[in-house]
Amino acid sequence: MRLPRTSPNVDFAVVRAACRLPPRTRRRIFGPVPTVEGRRLDPDMHVVLRLSELVGRPSLLGGLAPEKARRYVLADAQSGAGPRPLPMASVRDLEYPGPGDDLPARLYVPYGAAPPPRPLLVFFHGGGWVVGGLDSHDSICRFLAAHSGAAVLSAGYRLAPEHPYPAAVEDAGAAFAWAVARAAELEADPERIAVGGDSAGGNMAAGVCIAAREHGGQQPAMQLLIYPVTDAIGEQRSRELFSVGFKLTGADIVECERAYLPDPSRATDPLASVLRAPSLAGLAPGYVATAGFDPLRDEGEEYAARMRSEGVRVALRRHPGLIHTFAHMTAFSRSARAAMLEAAGALRMGLA
Repeated sequence: MRLPRTSPNVDFAVVRAACRLPPRTRRRIFGPVPTVEGRRLDPDMHVVLRLSELVGRPSLLGGLAPEKARRYVLADAQSGAGPRPLPMASVRDLEYPGPGDDLPARLYVPYGAAPPPRPLLVFFHGGGWVVGGLDSHDSICRFLAAHSGAAVLSAGYRLAPEHPYPAAVEDAGAAFAWAVARAAELEADPERIAVGGDSAGGNMAAGVCIAAREHGGQQPAMQLLIYPVTDAIGEQRSRELFSVGFKLTGADIVECERAYLPDPSRATDPLASVLRAPSLAGLAPGYVATAGFDPLRDEGEEYAARMRSEGVRVALRRHPGLIHTFAHMTAFSRSARAAMLEAAGALRMGLA
């Protein structure tokens, strides 16, 4: 099977059609599904990875300069979201005051949401602190809102390398504090405001909880962490085991961490490497989702284990056959959709 190499992205219809092929046909076109550590990669994920290779995008960033990488990642996300976004009762573009300037936010209220004051998730997008934004994560926020019944406030933040650490996590703290202060305006229950995010966004959500505890601020009602970055030192085995061939590569991680943490001495700061915080006691209850074929798998699971050992209520769910970025794949992958439905269900229960 050959795809035109003029575009850096795979068309949604092509991915969906490929994922629906009979198993024998998929094997003939894409080859055998890999097995690592005795676990088999999910067939949908295998299709995604092979198609990405065929269009010349085998990794998330591909060594591109930040501006170009941002355009490609946005196009990837929009292609994967499908032609029709999940409908919402309302979607509003807003701004919140960041430490430096006003920053963009977007409020999603799903059909069937509880009457105000309703639960709210403040969501921080992933992208290694370098790429991503409100538009790249529009489909994820719509999905979580639609299937949890909570409103979702997607909060943009300053990106690296233009704005290195701690800019992003400071912006995240400002977004959560603003949501609490403006709860009435957002028609939200100030006691039921959670934080969450995927990848680097999960790191920031965890950082918001740690910073709130340290500075005597309100603790979020819950933290929803989807394959979070938790350790910038990165000595976990999964970072080596899945460093090549599973979309997020070791080179991508090094590139992003260098952009966000140009001063290596700050890599152990608790808000950069939340796993290395001296204490995790007293943090908000958590739901942590990891992917079995993700370089960040082990550090996410270590973070959940540490929270549990220090008295924090936490649910950990490893999705054994999935890869990093599965949250973007709900429109064409049954397995990714099931994983995100579980996350949305955890959010619903956590904010009940």
